[in-house]
Amino acid sequence: MHILLPCFPRLPTKSNSPIKQFLTPPMAKLANSVIFSALLSIFIFSLTATAISTCGGPCRTPDDCDGQLICINGKCNDDPEVGTHICKSSPAGPSGDCPQSGTLTCQGNDYPTYECSPQVTSSTPATLTNNDFSEGGDGGGPSECDGKYHDNSEQIVALSTGWYAGGSRCGQWIEITASNGRSARAKVVDECDSMNGCDAEHAYQPPCRNNIVDASDAVWNALGLDTNTGAVPISWSMA
Repeated sequence: MHILLPCFPRLPTKSNSPIKQFLTPPMAKLANSVIFSALLSIFIFSLTATAISTCGGPCRTPDDCDGQLICINGKCNDDPEVGTHICKSSPAGPSGDCPQSGTLTCQGNDYPTYECSPQVTSSTPATLTNNDFSEGGDGGGPSECDGKYHDNSEQIVALSTGWYAGGSRCGQWIEITASNGRSARAKVVDECDSMNGCDAEHAYQPPCRNNIVDASDAVWNALGLDTNTGAVPISWSMA
């Protein structure tokens, strides 16, 4: 790659130059050097300021990231809505596989932990569970998205860590379809933590599996499902 540097004018050196009257030859050379360095810095900055970041690169807006990557928490990463897996750090592979990342021992039992979730599609298979989003409920602390507790009459959900995608789906709506054919929409307000658990923040519950849509009573009712069932297979997509 060849970079053409701009030509910079030399300071006048004729005897009748005003600068010549005040600058000795060494000072004139120093002034030329300072001006050249300053202009060169501006030129280089203009090149880097328009650079497009790839995976893991710094960003402030979506336009700072290459291709289908988006800006998440100041770094360019895969877009969870598109379902791309361009970045090596992206946990889920193109096939939608999501390997176990570790194990958490809780009350004498071992539970798998996951940094990822299966790939999101137009009909993503998942398990629907029931969560109490109110203060003192089995959801533990307040919702991750807004730091607030919610009434269970709201149609809201928490998504497994991989689907939660660092909060990039906060406030977005998803469409849930049950096996009985009924559908309902719900807003994402929280993370169903697939990496941590068994503490006060998580109401002493074990980590979530990587394919959980943890929904309020209102969502279960809208789907015509009995919360006493505990867990039922569903499919979901972005609304």
